[in-house]
Parts: sequence; structure tokens; C-alpha cells
Amino acid sequence: MSSTTTITKSNVGVYTNPAHDLWIAESKPTLEEVKKGEGLKEGEVTIGIKSTGICGSDVHFWHAGRIGPMIVEDTHILGHESAGVILAVHPSVTHLKPGDRVAVEPNIICGQCEPCLTGRYNGCVKVEFLSTPPFYGLLRRYVNHPAVWCHKIGNMSFEDGSMLEPLSVALAGMERSGVKLGDPVLICGAGPIGLVTLLCCKAAGAEPIVITDIDDGRLNFAKELVPRARTYKVERGVTAEKAAEDIIGVAGGVRPSIALECTGVESSIASAVWSVKFGGKVFVIGVGKSEINIPFMRLSTQEIDLQFQYRYCNTWPRAIRLVQSGVIDMKKLVTHRFDIEDAIKAFETAADPRTGAIKVQIQSELDI
Repeated sequence: MSSTTTITKSNVGVYTNPAHDLWIAESKPTLEEVKKGEGLKEGEVTIGIKSTGICGSDVHFWHAGRIGPMIVEDTHILGHESAGVILAVHPSVTHLKPGDRVAVEPNIICGQCEPCLTGRYNGCVKVEFLSTPPFYGLLRRYVNHPAVWCHKIGNMSFEDGSMLEPLSVALAGMERSGVKLGDPVLICGAGPIGLVTLLCCKAAGAEPIVITDIDDGRLNFAKELVPRARTYKVERGVTAEKAAEDIIGVAGGVRPSIALECTGVESSIASAVWSVKFGGKVFVIGVGKSEINIPFMRLSTQEIDLQFQYRYCNTWPRAIRLVQSGVIDMKKLVTHRFDIEDAIKAFETAADPRTGAIKVQIQSELDI
């Protein structure tokens, strides 16, 4: 079944390659396939992508060509933070119909391995995570995707729908780190994930909350977003022990119970380790180098748990409820918006710290 919506523009995608080029070109499914509702496999739908946020990983795949073992080895389409409207459904799909507004959970799992069968499908051994090489991402006008990973968002804006993906990252961290009402919390990094985590910690009733960054602009943004948050600027050359001492001072002499580390930077992780209390936890959400040095004996003698996160699972329904109810409001995080035809400029803006960009959105025919 296909949509009665008039669809006239050809499908395009935002590409990169091992040479670190960035360009816009035609993509699949084709315009004719979308108009006729053809080419869908059992269980699939066609989505008209309306809003897509640029993630730091997208910029990293463009600039560095890899994140750890995930390497851009061929022509590749970016993007995994998306929402849009259903344009066509395979006859086997009964819970979605053309016109439904959805947020796209950007993974396809095998459903047979132990992580899948135990509900932790983010660890699927055969996962196809869109935008992670070699699997094409969502920065296209039209995408075919399994209906089971398309979550209805009702009258939520497409922009808010696309922000459910970074919110899912933060929610996974909140759940597994165990942040509770009244916990003193340290958030390392005031980028998009750090800021969404800040909103979650505020909603969870953490107090005090200290957030760190190397950039004054981002710390000021964090303070405007959550006025009761306390900020600490990380100065280059300062030891991890000294940074920890300063962080505790900013917190009023209270050591954090939990540090949510959103940068993946070695020095930041070390500062978090030196900051938290005996029996505390450093929970690393950020991604970094393949190998780093850590303050091993500090962790050992203080019985500090060092824990890590890989993406998320089972978070979208919760994220949708939080946004629809107004408990979490991420609208201020979107600082720049571009049409898909201007995607190159959008990426340049997202990659340049001088622009002050927090979350850059790429949009397509929002009036349809």
C-alpha cells in the first residue's frame, strides 16, 4: 500500500568515502519505486525522512574515516538520527499505514543470538546499524526500513522525533549507571549527548550536578539549559587529580556518586575516576581511542566501578513518553537547520566549533 501524497523529488543521500569527500548524490529506493510502493521486503515500510540530526560520529566517519574497528572502506551514506512519515507499507505490515509519523530506530538485528534473545539487542553479533560502515545511513529523502523499528510519534514534531536517538543514548546511560533522586552526579562533556544527559539528570532529581567542558560557550549553554547545574571549565595541562579537586570544590565539597563520561577522552575519564567517591561509579558513554591509560590503582583502592555503554536498547517507547509529556524538552539543543540540498554546509557547520553549533538538523520537505 502506498501513499496518496504527491511525491515528486528524486531520492538523494549524503555520502562520504575513504578519501574523506562529502557530497550529495542520487540514492535508493528510486523515486519510481517510492511512488509505486515497489521493492519492499516482507515487514518493511518506506519512510519519507523529514528531519535528521548530525551526530558526532557522522562527522568522525567523514573526517577520520573510522571509529575504532568501524571503517569507511567504500562509498558510504551517513545519518542515523531521523524521523519522518510513512509513505508505503508491505502488505505484511498491519500496525503502520501511509501518513503515520514515526521515529526511526536505526538498527536491524538477527533476533537469534544471545544478546537478542536476552533483550540486549544492542549487542547483536550481526547487527546492521545504519550509518555504521558498511550499512548505509538515513540521510536520504526516502528509506526502506523494517516496520518493527519505526516508532509512532503522533503529533510530535519531526525534529523532536529525530532527537529521540540521542535521548536514547542518554536514557541507556541513566538506566545502567543507576542515577537516583538526590545523587551527586558529574557529567563530563557538554556536547549534545552530555547536554541531553544533563536534562535527564535534572529530571531524575540528581543534586548537585556538575558538568565539565573545555569550551566556555558550551558551559554557558549548559547553564542556560539547566540553571541549577554547576559548570567547570577544563583547562589544558591541568592534571586529572587537580581537575578532580576543582570539580569537588564546584560541587560544594561533595564527591560525585556517579560520573557520566560523555567524551571518551583519556584525560576526562581519568579526572572522573579521581573525582568519584569510594564505591562510586564512572560510566563511560563517549567513544574514544582503541586503547587508553587509566588510573588503575585509584579504581582498585577506592572500589570504583568502571562501566561502559554501547548504543542502546528498548529505549524508544520511554523516550517518546518523556518528550510527549514535556518531562524532557530538547528543542533548545537544535541550533542550526539546513535543507538536505545544503547538507555540505550543514556538516561544515557541525564540524566547526566556532559556529557554536550544538545539534545541526538536516530537513526535507517538511510541508508534505
